[in-house]
Amino acid sequence: MTPLLRRAWLEDEAQDIAEYGVMLAMIVIIVIGAIQLIGSHANTAFSNVASSTH
Repeated sequence: MTPLLRRAWLEDEAQDIAEYGVMLAMIVIIVIGAIQLIGSHANTAFSNVASSTH
């Protein structure tokens, strides 16, 4: 198993896959944060509209 890991570590393709994985994780974190931020602001806006109409 060690030669397999060593070869994967040294190969460029394996490094590219790891870099893509890190970039994907960062994008997912940013998207989740944006959705939560937008969701909380939208909830506040809808609550304000609902309370002003009654």
